[in-house]
Amino acid sequence: MIRDITIGQYYPTYSIIHQLDPRVKINGTFAFILSIFFVGNFYGYIVAALFLFGTIRISKVPVKFILKGLKAIFMILLFTVLLNMFLTPGENVLLKAGPLTVTDKGFELAIFMAIRLIFLIMGSSLLTLTTSPIQLTDGIERLLSPLTKIKVPAHEIAMMMTIALRFIPILLEETDKIMKAQMARGADFDSGNIIKKAKSLIPLLVPLFISAFRRADDLAMAMEARCYRGGEGRTKLKELIYERKDFIAYCILLAYFVMIIIV
Repeated sequence: MIRDITIGQYYPTYSIIHQLDPRVKINGTFAFILSIFFVGNFYGYIVAALFLFGTIRISKVPVKFILKGLKAIFMILLFTVLLNMFLTPGENVLLKAGPLTVTDKGFELAIFMAIRLIFLIMGSSLLTLTTSPIQLTDGIERLLSPLTKIKVPAHEIAMMMTIALRFIPILLEETDKIMKAQMARGADFDSGNIIKKAKSLIPLLVPLFISAFRRADDLAMAMEARCYRGGEGRTKLKELIYERKDFIAYCILLAYFVMIIIV
């Protein structure tokens, strides 16, 4: 389950999506997430699905690799669906079991919320899967660069966000190793009630936090050893310059957004 989380991982391959300017992909991800909240009917979700799966096909990232990231949010997804299904009032009652009732409005809202969460996770995962950490840092820094006029440390913010994303798969792998080591010593993370399960996580969380702090300290020492002093006066190996394919991508994104608003 832990290895199935795809957010924060990078899938190296040769595709048009990988070659796009990171600013295009960051803006496109935010625009896609925003468009999901504008969708209010079945036809809007069809348009969003065609756009999402078409982008995944062009990116050459296997759909199964992205879909397996949904396993980690299955319980959250199930809880959200049930919550909307049983607590949303409506005129027509489809099912009644004691105090719980399922209406047509609640069933429709539950389906739409499930699709919305799935699309959000898949769209966010596609950003990190097609953008290397260095490109992601440069893209976020350039997008935040206008804020430097009001003394906002754009480079430092971009660096922190990228390091946080990069540490997600590392910490998940470390968690998996610690869990297997504790299970080999007789630890049980599955049986018992909620309180017992919470107590059983202590042997997992303590070494995980120690390992995380150790990695953070090693990273800080490595950055200091390389004379890192922030973004002021630093040059870049590759400057971000918009090309023809980036403007075409913006046009496609604008056409998609207009279509979402229309339907």
